[in-house]
Parts: sequence; C-alpha cells; structure tokens
Amino acid sequence: MAIATVKTEDRSRASKLPRGTRDDEPYLTKEELAGMVLAYQPDADRALLHKAYEFAREKHGDQLRQSGDPYYSHPVRVATLLASIRLDQATIMAGLLHDTVEDCDDVDLEQIETLFGTDVAELVDGVTKLGQLEYQSEASKQAENFQKFILATVNDIRVLLVKLADRLHNMRTLHFKKKEESRHRVARETMDLYAPLARRVGLHYVASEMEDLSFKHLNPEARGQILSQLETLESRNKDDLERIRLAIRQVMEREGIECRIKGRRKEPYSIWRKLEKKSISFEDVADIFGFRVIVNSTPECYRALGAFHTEWACLPDRFRDFISVPKPNGYASLHTTVRASGNRLVELQIRTEEMDDTAERGVAAHWTYKNSAYGFDIDSSRAAGLDPSANLRAFGELLTHGGDANDFLEHAKMEMYRTHVFAFTPNGRLVLLPAGSMPLDFAYAVHTAIGDTCDGAKINGVPRNMRTPLQNGDVVEIIRREDPRPMPGYEALCVTGRARAAQRKLRRELEAQQFANLGRNMLERAMRQHEIDPVGVDMRMVSERAGFDGVQAMFEALGRSHDEVVRILDVAFPGLDVVADAGEPKVVLDDDHVSGMIAGENLTPGVTLHLGECCHPIPGDRIVGVRQPDKGLVVHTIYCGKVAEFDDRPELWVDLQWTELAKSGVRAIGRISVNAADNKGVLAQQCSVVAQAGGNITGVSTHAREPGFMELVFDIEVDDLRHLEQIKAALRALAVVERVERLEESEFE
Repeated sequence: MAIATVKTEDRSRASKLPRGTRDDEPYLTKEELAGMVLAYQPDADRALLHKAYEFAREKHGDQLRQSGDPYYSHPVRVATLLASIRLDQATIMAGLLHDTVEDCDDVDLEQIETLFGTDVAELVDGVTKLGQLEYQSEASKQAENFQKFILATVNDIRVLLVKLADRLHNMRTLHFKKKEESRHRVARETMDLYAPLARRVGLHYVASEMEDLSFKHLNPEARGQILSQLETLESRNKDDLERIRLAIRQVMEREGIECRIKGRRKEPYSIWRKLEKKSISFEDVADIFGFRVIVNSTPECYRALGAFHTEWACLPDRFRDFISVPKPNGYASLHTTVRASGNRLVELQIRTEEMDDTAERGVAAHWTYKNSAYGFDIDSSRAAGLDPSANLRAFGELLTHGGDANDFLEHAKMEMYRTHVFAFTPNGRLVLLPAGSMPLDFAYAVHTAIGDTCDGAKINGVPRNMRTPLQNGDVVEIIRREDPRPMPGYEALCVTGRARAAQRKLRRELEAQQFANLGRNMLERAMRQHEIDPVGVDMRMVSERAGFDGVQAMFEALGRSHDEVVRILDVAFPGLDVVADAGEPKVVLDDDHVSGMIAGENLTPGVTLHLGECCHPIPGDRIVGVRQPDKGLVVHTIYCGKVAEFDDRPELWVDLQWTELAKSGVRAIGRISVNAADNKGVLAQQCSVVAQAGGNITGVSTHAREPGFMELVFDIEVDDLRHLEQIKAALRALAVVERVERLEESEFE
C-alpha cells in the first residue's frame, strides 16, 4: 500500500498575509514593494514602480490620515495588498496612484497617462469617485458612484480589485473615524456592496474580513456574544476536534492519498447570518468547526469523499458537489458534513491545491505568464469555471434597463446577496440562478426578449404557477406571448435584479403609453369642443409651440396632469377663446389605513386597503390582497392560513407590493415567540437585545412555562421584515435562547 504524506496546519487569516499588509507592521519601502512584484513578475519595470511610489508620496505631501499616519501610507498598503495576490505591474501602480486625482489639486488623469501610460490612467479613472454631487442625498451619491464603478468594472476587472483593496484597508482603519454615524455608513456600504462583490469574484478572505470588520461596527454586541460562545465551544470541544483531525489523517494514510489538512472555524458574521436565516440555536449550526482536506488531483477528491463516507455517517442534505457544478465565482470543492467521533457534526471540504488557490484568491489566481507576457489568463479562468466578465455582466445589463441610480443600486444588491440553484432549458442549456428564483427569473437569464414576452411556464413538462420556486435540476420551458408587456404583480414573481429591472422598464413604458393615450384623448376632446378637427392639426407643431420635445412627451405630460390643455391650446392657437373644461373627475385610491404603502397593477380606484389582523404583514413580506364584501381589500402575507380559504376563488385575488414609502419611515408590528431557559433575568436579557437591535417592544406575555424553560410572546415595533429577522437572530445568539419564531394570529389565540 502506498504511504501517504499528510501535513497538518492551522493558519489564521492574518498569518496568510505578507509583511506590510497589516497596520500593526511598517509599510513597505519602494525597494521592498518593487521586490515583492518582481518576485512573481520578473519583467516588471522596477524604475517605473519606484516612480509611481515617489509620485504618490510627493503629491500627498503632508496630508495625514485620521490615524495620524502620513496619507501616502494608505496607497502603499493598498498596492501591497494587490501585490500579495500577485496582480500585474499596472494594477500595483494604480493602487499607488488611485487617490491622487481626487485628493491632490495639482494632479489630473492626463498627467497620470503621460507619466505612467494609458492602462494605468484608465484604472485610476475607474476607481476615482465622482465629485460631490450638489442637491443630492448621500444615498443618491452612493448609488451614482456605484453605478459608475460597475460600468468601469465590467470593462476591466482590475478596477474592482483595486477598489476592493482600497476598501479593505479603509475598513481596517475605520475605528479612527471620530463620528459613529460615519463609521456606520461606511460599514453598511461595505457589507451591502463591497463584501458581496469580493465574494462574487472569489476573493473569499477579503470578503470574510470585510464582513467581520463591518459586523464589528454595525452590531458589536451580537459579534461579542458570538465570539464568546465560539471560544467557550472551542475550548469545550478541543479534545474532540483533535481526535477528528487525527482520524482524518489516519483515513488518508490508509487510502494512500497525499494531502494537507487545514482546520477552519466559521466566522462570527457567517454564524450570525445562519442564526438570522434559520430558526436554530447557536449549537445547532452544523459547520462551526470544519477541516479542509487538500489533495493532488480531482479523482483523489472523490476517493477521499468515499473514504470519509465509509468511515462516518454523512448528512445527505449537507452534501454539495461544487466540482462538477462550480459556483459562479469559480469556487470548486466537495462539501460534506459527517457525524465523526463523539457524535460531533463536522464539515469537510475536499479540494485540490489549484481549487484551494482559487477559493482564496478567486479571479486573482489566474494572473500568470502567457505568450511571454504577465496578465490575466482568460482561458485558464474559464477552464476553472470563472469568467469575470460574464460574472459581472449581470450588473452591466442592469444599466440598460434605465431607471435612476437608486434603482440600479437596489437591483445590484439583489444580484449579490444570493446562493444559487441551477436549472436547464428544454435543449439542455445550464442556467445558474439565485436560490429562490422563479420561472420569470429563468426567462430573463436565458434572454431579455424571452423574459419580456413571458406568459407562463412548464417545469419538468408540467404547467406550473409562476410563483413556483425552482429546484436544482428542473427543466423549464417558457410559454411566450407575442408582444412584450409587464407581468401583473411581477415583484412577487421574481427575485433577481435583472428580472425586476426589466419588468420595471416594461411597466414604465406601458405606463407612459397609457398616459400618452389619455393625454391625446384629452387634447383631441378639447379641440373638438372648440370646433377644431384634430385630424387636420399638425401635432408636432403644437408640441413645439407648447415647449415639448416631441408629440409623445406632450401627450404624456397631459395624461400625467403635468400640464394643462388650456395652456397648450392657448399657445398653439393664439386668439382662440379657450374655455377651461374640468373634464372627468379623477378618482384617488382611498387607502386610509395604509396610505401610500401598498401598490398593485389591478387595484380598483376607490377601494379601501386593510392590513390583515391574522398575519400582521410587515414591509418586506410577500403580500397578496383578497377582495371581501363591505370591507374592501384585505392584505395578507402569501403564507397566511386565511389566504388558503380563497384558493377556489382566484377572481378575488390581487397581486400587491410594498411601495418605497413603506421601506422608509414606516413602523409595523411583528409578533414572535421565544423559547428560553427559565433563569433569573432572562426577560431583561431579551428586552435588552431587542432594544440594542432598534426594536420597540409594545407587548409581552408568557405563553407557556414549565420547569426549566418558558415561552414568551413579544409584539415588537420594527421597520420592516429584515429588521425583524435581525432581532430574531440577535435573540438566537443568546446562550439562554433555544428557539425564536414569528407567529400568526391563529397560533396564539
């Protein structure tokens, strides 16, 4: 039998980083930085690297960071981070120069191009933020900047990598910012945008550190609780984990498989996300501790998997094969969770050295020499399942659907925050989608024209409801109509930013056409009242005299009541004795209970909306309206038991969605049940956690109490569904809490 070589190592993330990337070490000199680049790119221009270093130091001059360090230390550390993942010389220089155009009065892009070349200048331009935009909110500025950034990134992935290194170093020094509000804004932006982007291109360690640093600023109490429980759990299970490590080594030696074994502990924010998503306690998180087994070849990955499954019982629903179907960021590995010695649940990740490199460095793992030049090897990247241009193309496509920058930002976040499911077209094409996607998402993933004309779907040959979530391996056939038009209630029928943006564009176009038709009718009716035959009128001339950019714009303005028929007739036909006509009265939706919070494609003018008292809908819940006599339209969550009573009366259903007003400045009541240990002070602990998470308790009662545990029911005022989920997760992080669930009325009557 072959003798296997088994190496065991357990390295923290900090120990993987080269000298000069951490703020507790001196930043590199120009010689040290150039030497670092030349070590992997021997044909790099040492003199030009020195020149970029000195240029940054000279131009930033006496500028200081809030930490007290000279400002130029920041671009040096950014460049060092980029060199640590072995990016090309142009990217390293862009890292050194990325703030000079924005922060130094005597530097512009033309100067950068003259001194360092077009490639470097384009990278610096892509990273440079837009100047301060007057008369716009901070959120609008963020959205505009992000939109510009994504446009540049789609064209050159290096822009993203420089920006991620810039943001990572800024997060490491965020504690030096004096204003808490400013720290929270940067941390939230990092959590929402940059960490998901890093994960999207496979920079796992960058994404994990960004998330942890953001978590530290946004929710220090929850992070502290999780770290405390992690340390307790690790100390308690130290012997078990060492036995499992030894057993893994013995299994590999017995199979004759050479490997490295790396211990892994789940990051606090990853645990928080699981607590937030699932109704489980801290100890029920199955993969808090795990091991990475790194072998020499793909066949050995599967041999090792078979050996482990022979040695220990596996959890079938926890097995994932990302080698045969890699993640969109190129990540490939086998994941399995087994019951090892001591009945301990442990996750094993099995991969090759190349897969491990891609898992850590993602897209950066494919910078190498090809055709005697150092650069990105697109063929190698695609062979590994990672095409960065295709991977980010979904963001670029969002820009083609119009709308403002805030729409784009909202949809971009949706694209980033998803795990994935794969389905097939009838001819066998694989389509990768976010988990929870529905047929409309699938249609747009295949082609925009198919999504625009989607009218229904068959899943595995059977006609299915458009609300049906897709499962791995589903074969989806899209039924199409002739003309593009939005699908009523589309927001409840799709989850991807691409589908929502395209449907919103269709709705805007349809709405504009409907208002234009209304405006045309209004103007023609007014003309006939003044004995003017519309057939003989040059409407283009009328629109020009009225100051509009085209006939359609004039009709639409009239239909939307942005202008008056009287004024247009007066300027188009001077001398005409124009008589104002009140026209038909407009009917305004009377939603006095939830004014401005809910919208729908087929709402009847004059109907009154009521929030269902059975399920207490919260902004963020997927909702549906049911018409009821003498009551108007009652709004339920789609999972409410009352809705099932109307399954045989589809004509009473109306698809609804929350408006932007509901997403800000509105407070709603969420009701939750908490099972906890019956200890002294347990209620005070829970109330404190709710308050720290920004919730307002409006009612609390004891639903059940037995020796050792109690069930409490809380009514909590929250902003939206996400806010309620964050509060639930914070409660689950408490050691005394066993279970937290949201309740419906029927469950506590």
